[in-house]
Amino acid sequence: MEFNDYQKSANRTLFGTETVLTNLGLGLASETGQITYMMKRYSFEGARLDKEALTHEIGDALWYLSQIAEWADIDFEAAAQENLASLNKRYPDNKVN
Repeated sequence: MEFNDYQKSANRTLFGTETVLTNLGLGLASETGQITYMMKRYSFEGARLDKEALTHEIGDALWYLSQIAEWADIDFEAAAQENLASLNKRYPDNKVN
C-alpha cells in the first residue's frame, strides 16, 4: 500500500469539528505513550514483547500521523520521502556517527 492511499482511506474515519487538530495531537501522544509503555515494560521489567499489540499501536499512531498530514494538506508520501532523503544525507554510509 502506498502512503497516500493509506492517508486517503484512513480519512473516511476522521470525525470532528474545529477541534479536530487538538484531538489528533492528543490521540498521537496517547498512542506513542502506549508504545513507550510497552517498550519500558519489555526493556526494564522483563515483560514479553507482544508483537501483535505493538503492531496494533503502531498502526494507531500511523493513523493519527496520516490524519494530521491530511488536515494540514501535506502529502504523506512526500513526508516519508523527505525523511528518507534527510536520513540518507545525515548518514551517507548507512552508519551512525
